Amino acid sequence: MAEPQKPLLIKRYASRRLYNTETSDYVTLEDIARFIREGREVQIVDLKSGDDLTRQYLLQIIAEHESRGENVLPVTVLNDLVRSYMVPGGGMMPQFLQSSFDMLRESQEKMVKNMTAMNPIAKMPGFEVMQAQQDAFLKAMTSGWSGSSGPEPEKDGEGDDGDLDAIKKQLAELQAKLSKLK
Repeated sequence: MAEPQKPLLIKRYASRRLYNTETSDYVTLEDIARFIREGREVQIVDLKSGDDLTRQYLLQIIAEHESRGENVLPVTVLNDLVRSYMVPGGGMMPQFLQSSFDMLRESQEKMVKNMTAMNPIAKMPGFEVMQAQQDAFLKAMTSGWSGSSGPEPEKDGEGDDGDLDAIKKQLAELQAKLSKLK
């Protein structure tokens, strides 16, 4: 079994700038949110003290999305979280949330695996490409599971128009192959 990927180390400088140690460049909170949506774990540490600031920055990302009107968490869940902090020892909420998200991830993985194993189309040429697109779609749809709008659109005219065009072309080719099979 493959060893899990190490978290992406982000260092916070005294100037509060965030530095990606893999790419040797500065990143923003939106960059960190994108890394996480893409499935990457991150660890944010203070360069001078060595303190782990990951939790603080992840909460800040959620708060910024909420302030822009993106409902990341329903109000009832936020109320329950606040209540859980009032219970000595934090109550059961952290363990419940962790278990719930673990079960959600496992269910998604099983669903994709079962769809592949039981599907006779899986033996069709080009199926791997279609499955990769499906996986990307599921990942995009569930990245903002708690009511957020999902990944942020690209800014400054940047984008994956080339990737989107390539996916559209591949989808058209697969549709043509399916038509021929009928």
